[in-house]
Amino acid sequence: MPTSSSALSLQPDPKPGAYRPYVAARSPGGRPDQAPTYRVVVHRQYLDKWNSLVERVGLESAQQFYAHVSLTPGSHPKVGTSGYLRGKAAKPKWDGYSRTIHYEISGAGRIDYQWTNEEAGGADGDKHPVVRILTIDLNSH
Repeated sequence: MPTSSSALSLQPDPKPGAYRPYVAARSPGGRPDQAPTYRVVVHRQYLDKWNSLVERVGLESAQQFYAHVSLTPGSHPKVGTSGYLRGKAAKPKWDGYSRTIHYEISGAGRIDYQWTNEEAGGADGDKHPVVRILTIDLNSH
């Protein structure tokens, strides 16, 4: 199934399996200038919203978010605002993950994510840094 954003590659989206609800999130606008440190994955429930991110918030905002989460997800973003959620929604969903971070992506919406420096999920079981996008809400507050 081709992606819904013209700024993304025309290759089909990754196919999630029943055991794999998270799929790789493509960089908005194509290959980023700097190689990502963190693997960014999005829940398949939000894949269409991820693919339409450029159309909803603009290429610059989408690229700024991707650069933030793929390089420095635990620090404050250079552009935009983020903060930790409070209460039950803030708790890490998996061992070794951060609390949930709430990122304001322009006035158009927000994205919640968690990150870890060591997830052993590859075929070889090797550990690598991962950011999991939990929710995408592109409606205004």
